[in-house]
Amino acid sequence: MIGSLIIWVALVAAITSASLYAISFIRQNTLQIARGSFYLSIIGVITASAMLLLYILQHRFEYHYISSYSSRDLPTSLLITTFWAGQEGSFLLWALFASLIGFFLQFFVQKKNMEREAMTVYAIILAFLLFLLAIKSPFQYVWDAVKEVPKGFIPEDGKGLNPLLQSFWMIIHPPVLFLGFAALAVPFVLAITALWQKKYTEWLRIALPWVLFGTITLGSGLILGGYWAYGVLGWGGWWGWDPVENSSLIPWIVSIILIHTMIIQMMTGRLVRTNFILSVLAYVLVIYSTFLTRSGILANASVHSFVDPGMFAYTLLVVWLAALALGGFGMIYLRRKDLNIPMPVSSWLTRESSLSIATIVMGVCAAIILFGTSKPLFSTSIVESSFYDRTNLPLAVLMTLLLGFSLRLKWNIENRTLLLKKLLIPGILAAIGLVFLIIVGVRDWLIALLIFSSLFALFISIENGYRLVKEQPRFIGGSLSHIGLAMLLLAIIASGRYGQKQTVTLPMGQPKVVFGDTLIYVSTSPTPDKKTEIHIHVVQNGKAAILKPVMFESSYNNSLMRNPDYISYLTKDFYIEPVSIEPGEETSDQNILELVKDEALQYGPIQITFRKFDLSSHGKGGGMGTGGTMTIGAVLETVKDGAKQTLIPTTTYKMGEEPEMKTAFLKNSPIGFQLVTMNVAPTKGGKSSVKINVVGLESMTHGKGSKKPETLIAEVSVKPFMNLVWIASVLIIGGLTVAMTRRLKVEPTT
Repeated sequence: MIGSLIIWVALVAAITSASLYAISFIRQNTLQIARGSFYLSIIGVITASAMLLLYILQHRFEYHYISSYSSRDLPTSLLITTFWAGQEGSFLLWALFASLIGFFLQFFVQKKNMEREAMTVYAIILAFLLFLLAIKSPFQYVWDAVKEVPKGFIPEDGKGLNPLLQSFWMIIHPPVLFLGFAALAVPFVLAITALWQKKYTEWLRIALPWVLFGTITLGSGLILGGYWAYGVLGWGGWWGWDPVENSSLIPWIVSIILIHTMIIQMMTGRLVRTNFILSVLAYVLVIYSTFLTRSGILANASVHSFVDPGMFAYTLLVVWLAALALGGFGMIYLRRKDLNIPMPVSSWLTRESSLSIATIVMGVCAAIILFGTSKPLFSTSIVESSFYDRTNLPLAVLMTLLLGFSLRLKWNIENRTLLLKKLLIPGILAAIGLVFLIIVGVRDWLIALLIFSSLFALFISIENGYRLVKEQPRFIGGSLSHIGLAMLLLAIIASGRYGQKQTVTLPMGQPKVVFGDTLIYVSTSPTPDKKTEIHIHVVQNGKAAILKPVMFESSYNNSLMRNPDYISYLTKDFYIEPVSIEPGEETSDQNILELVKDEALQYGPIQITFRKFDLSSHGKGGGMGTGGTMTIGAVLETVKDGAKQTLIPTTTYKMGEEPEMKTAFLKNSPIGFQLVTMNVAPTKGGKSSVKINVVGLESMTHGKGSKKPETLIAEVSVKPFMNLVWIASVLIIGGLTVAMTRRLKVEPTT
């Protein structure tokens, strides 16, 4: 177990480094050894990570972690992701990112004359993480982990990766999320260092780029997870208020608040204590998130939480959380008198006041989400998604109004008359937009308020960004993020509140109109990895596309797995989640379609429209023939591959005999149509209809004596303006990135 030994060496090195950094305040000669010990810890983590990855690629199934999450049939790209598929590997990934960040942080704080304090704290954080990793080692042998397994036994193959995780996004989402977790340790460390050194203002410009980096990476991880859930996992959406989603969202919201309160302090000198509290709280919530998702507490509340890690690891998580909270908030308490800086009373008509209230509102949102997510800790019940919607909706209205309001205010006192003029045009535009949406169907007054406030913030942010592009382009980051936030709220309203969902049955080969699109379940086919790929033609406005959702029986957890598919149009997503496939039954040889007069029906590649009845002569006997015979035709207009044809299938009725149907074939095609029955409208203004039988279209017919088409049961959804969700998310992260880049170029004041 060389890998476990290396982790223990890295742990001892981190503890030694923290101790020697602390001693270096008294004995200067220990500083170099402290640095060397920290580098040794980094080398140990990198080496252990490289070993685990190598063992995974070599299929070393004697290691319990590798046999639990990998298998020989996985492609290399997914095989690599098993590194972080389980608890032990994800802790090692976190430690790897923490080590790499620590390497750069060491040089950074050395230049800022903060090395001793900062690296003492950071080495302690790394030591906690490594201790947890030493207890939950990915290098444990199978026979040590499972008592029933004889010593020396090596499985021929592993259990494999959970099918839900077998996705391209598994390669990106977890590493980005854990990079965000690791990065938010730095603002915590710099805040403790500033308290230690009693430098309560200088640290802000040093720490803000790190706060932005942590917020960007954690936010990107959340967005990638949402996109993964939407397109692959079949949750029916991109956000479900799942406790694991929430546990990462909460520290991200706190980080967003911290960015704004740091800016307030830099501009006004206020909120000194608040910034220290938020810097500590953001990282404490990261560890709390880890505790929730990896302690087993949420096993019955979340679809993707981890199982119980064992009592010792559980206790260590609690100790780590308590140590961070006590250490961080304890330092703030010790410096409470220094942080109680008297400031003159601020006017309500300042950007500082508006932003401060907005951050309080965001904090209340985070607290509500924290309460709902933590409920399994003290209750046997869980919070429904509707709870989060109801409680956060009015807060979102207030937050967006304050956001737009603050961008029109100055840091000093604002002239009220001038302020009203600044707010007039955005307010009018938002009101016009709201009136239009009320006309087209918005009825919920609270949703209407959120639409107004989001449009108000959007128009102000766009104007503010336009002005900055002309005057100071490098300051555009904040405006981009605010535009993104306003757009995101509007997109959430559109896709969440005004989407449509319907369970449909799709017999193979039979078209069905759902939400204005024509669906045809065409076929199924096996994929190389033994899944069932379902082929569904979707026709909208004469343009056809094909959706390929997937269903398969998973031996991993003995359940039916489903992957959705969707088409993105300009204003909506057409989304299909397969539910089941029902086998067919014995039936006749007919494929019957009902056509209503002048209503086009798309059937496979052919568009068919019934125009009128034809009672003129059709060969022998004409319309009303001798001997009690009558021939009736149906005028059909068809369009196939852009070519239009008019066909008239006829049926002759004879007294005492079966009707005789004459097939009308498409030109140069085996495809034909037979008139089966007719229904003449009884009143003027009503619509007549006919039933026709399609013959010769092999992919949609089944032959006499064959089985009735198998039937696909699916959930079909229309999600309006889903593209705006992703565009808005990119704008938020892009704006934060621009802001971080600008802050990196600003030399901190001393």
